[in-house]
Amino acid sequence: MPDKKILVIGTYDTKNDELDFLADVIRSQGGLVVTMDVSVLGDPDKPADYSKHDVAEEGLSSIAAATDSGDENHAMQIMAKGAALLTARLFTQGVFDGVIVLGGTMGTDLALDVCLALPLGVPKYIVSTVAFSPLIPAERLAADTQMILWAGGLYGLNAVCKASLSQAAGAVLGAARAVVKLDSKKPLIGMTSLGKSALRYMVWLKPALEERGYEVAVFHATGMGGRAFESLAGQGAFTCVFDLCTQELGNFINGSNISAGADRLTNAGQTGTPQIVAPGCYDLVDIVGWQPIPEKWSAHSKHEHNRLLTSVVLNEQERQLVARSHSEQLAKAKGPVALLLPGHGLGEWDREGADLHDKAGLDHFFEILLATLPENVEVHSVDCHINDEVFVEHALRVFDDWCARGIIVS
Repeated sequence: MPDKKILVIGTYDTKNDELDFLADVIRSQGGLVVTMDVSVLGDPDKPADYSKHDVAEEGLSSIAAATDSGDENHAMQIMAKGAALLTARLFTQGVFDGVIVLGGTMGTDLALDVCLALPLGVPKYIVSTVAFSPLIPAERLAADTQMILWAGGLYGLNAVCKASLSQAAGAVLGAARAVVKLDSKKPLIGMTSLGKSALRYMVWLKPALEERGYEVAVFHATGMGGRAFESLAGQGAFTCVFDLCTQELGNFINGSNISAGADRLTNAGQTGTPQIVAPGCYDLVDIVGWQPIPEKWSAHSKHEHNRLLTSVVLNEQERQLVARSHSEQLAKAKGPVALLLPGHGLGEWDREGADLHDKAGLDHFFEILLATLPENVEVHSVDCHINDEVFVEHALRVFDDWCARGIIVS
């Protein structure tokens, strides 16, 4: 049987030897290779399967426009747009099974767009001189992108960079061979949560939904988890979502690096997917625990979750912003939305008697939320805490009612 095809992308005018080495390793392991040249100025030693002209034209531009601009950033943005569009089209046509992109800062900038253009589940590897660098913002990363540092690879082949290149070549081919496609025979439900120390409704919800014949994917709402959730929601992958931890929205509007992006709490709504929502951990913003605390948070109460993650407790004004942001995002929904508001708290640390308990703050948050919610949102006030079984029972009643009424279609 034919083996998997890997799309190899890079600037063949300056990185020809390195790209050829990648391709040779893939072929030596039995894989097949498709090549794409994203150069601007020079030409490769031998033609690529998809030339730089093909790339620029896919983005409704040309190599002449890139070179005549006299601006290297503008030129590479032309190529990045074309490469992302061409890669996405080629994947839908079945031309390749996984992609690997090689580059420095220019190539990495392009590679991030390419990977974002592909669905979750397609093997995506970036070999970069700036892998894991703070130069790369979280919102530019496709949720399942893999990166490896191109150590010693700034200019020319050597024993050090061959180690990185060969690992990456083997990894993308192995991933393409091993990946299980997102083709479950059961309808899929997407759910957001945090670890069980903060939120634990999934412990009861997941098996209850599985008993009803659904598959449940629970996403860790700490930035990249939310990005994966939103990516799949935007693809229409979910039959329904239980988006019960929307803390990443608060992270985003308060400028935290632990962000799922500006589209958090929108993609399920844009595809018309039924949403059961609760503002879990609304009162917290997560920040990087090993970095100095930003000055804006210095006077706030904090919960040090571990050495990686610290949660800052929002003040009243900041919680009002979070409430209004929920209303703004949910107003964009084209499908049904049920918002569950458990009156005894939205995280384990805000229970009565716990360190972050603030009943007045919770009531005021609900007051602002209810005053700004759009008409498309169905509100359910629940006399319990979000981590109580009563909350789970209520969420399941909403779900079962929607199923009975045909709102959720399996």
